[in-house]
Amino acid sequence: MNISEEIETLIRARYPIIYIVTGEELRAQKVVVEIARKREKNAFEWSFGTGIVPAGMSIQSQKNRSGATKDPLLALDQVIEQVDPAIYIFKDFHPFLTKNNFAVIRKLKDIALQLKSSYKTIVLISPVLEIPVELEKEITVLNFPAPGRDELAELLGDILADVQKIRKVRMDLDDVGRERLLQAALGLTLGEAENVFAKIIVTGDGLDADDIQAVFAEKQQIIRKSGLLEYYPTTENFDHVGGLSALKDWLEKRSLAFSKEARDYGLPAPKGILMLGVQGCGKSLCAKAVSSLWQLPLLRFDMGRMFNSLVGSSEENVRKAVAVAESVAPAILWVDEIDKAFAGSQGSGSSDGGTTARVFGTFLTWLSEKTSSVFVVATANDISHLPPELMRKGRLDEIFFVDLPAQSERAQIFAIHLARRRRAAENFDLPLLAENSKDFSGAEIEEAIISAMYDAFYAGRELETDDVLKALHETVPLARTMDEQINRLRSWAGGRARDASAGRPESAASTSRRMEF
Repeated sequence: MNISEEIETLIRARYPIIYIVTGEELRAQKVVVEIARKREKNAFEWSFGTGIVPAGMSIQSQKNRSGATKDPLLALDQVIEQVDPAIYIFKDFHPFLTKNNFAVIRKLKDIALQLKSSYKTIVLISPVLEIPVELEKEITVLNFPAPGRDELAELLGDILADVQKIRKVRMDLDDVGRERLLQAALGLTLGEAENVFAKIIVTGDGLDADDIQAVFAEKQQIIRKSGLLEYYPTTENFDHVGGLSALKDWLEKRSLAFSKEARDYGLPAPKGILMLGVQGCGKSLCAKAVSSLWQLPLLRFDMGRMFNSLVGSSEENVRKAVAVAESVAPAILWVDEIDKAFAGSQGSGSSDGGTTARVFGTFLTWLSEKTSSVFVVATANDISHLPPELMRKGRLDEIFFVDLPAQSERAQIFAIHLARRRRAAENFDLPLLAENSKDFSGAEIEEAIISAMYDAFYAGRELETDDVLKALHETVPLARTMDEQINRLRSWAGGRARDASAGRPESAASTSRRMEF
């Protein structure tokens, strides 16, 4: 049953007060007015600025009417006096439902009891839910969903048709490109989608695949207003990631997972992955690259922003954050270093009154129950701080272990970082560099190249292979000082997590067997 059918069913069943929670006032009102027309009922709307007027009346006509019913008590009196079947739409009525407005609350309760035996219905439309205890049994709450793909496609078609009457608009979008644009717009209101589609058309010559970024910019505004999540613009892609072939292949196979074709095929939306492994080996880089691969916005979930000194506020912040993520879905929610975020959740009762445990529980419940197209990418370095509940299948699709790069992968990483610094990789002995960087992480390889560039720049000459080798010899990789921890991590991952780099001969090798520089 869609939202229109659900509202009509409640009206036919004589539910006295229906509370629709939405920021799309006009869209919700249009649905209710259409139901009134279909049921042959009068439709009226109320706002504090106009009082009660026929629904859909122009602003000019509203000015010529008496504003006596601006007062909510007088407006409710008129509902009682109306004899004919009617639907009354009260817009932004929530400020009058606070405990300081007992007269309005009592009047609304009296009316609710009378409406059950009449053909009249009150529909409250508001962006926030505010229900006093006295009215909990009389009000039915509905959440008005964001527009679906079909509504957005119809809107895009209408905008293009209107613009084509004025000037010719180029359409460089095939069916796949159009689907990606509509998919990117999911989560926007019709008003927001109309704005961004119009902006794309008027600022360019038409529509093409690059316009998806403009849609993401509109979603960035929604994230900014919440203050709980961080929109993370990224230019990274998997061309900047060396190795990790199994992880790349897994993500590539799910690149169309949120498309209409995937839904028609019967595939559920993927839930998420946990990348566990050695520091500096590309876990966070992969999170950013997924955003580019799937053409979805990347939202960073910062646990530090969730905690609040007031009891219950931290859990509420988590609920608000995931609600914002779901409102702009499909999207990627990046939880960086989740092991640190929930460290101590097991002993939270004695350390922080149980706040961390409750926040973690709220997040876990959402992971298990979520049906929205929010893909979670979590990263972790230390399995000892990870609660076992997080590992259960069903909350996340897969756990990948990201180990130190093998020799062939290190050669790729050297080539990537040299190219990013405008150096031709073929001018360097990559096999030699890879051989002499055993136990180095990707981040340490990058730092070795930067250090070598400083030396070469100071000497007034171009960077050479020997400069990088010298920087490698002077660096003590983290794997040497964390030998026991990395071996323990590898031991735990064996049989519990998938290797992000399939078939690596060095993945199980002990870090104690290494070349001495």
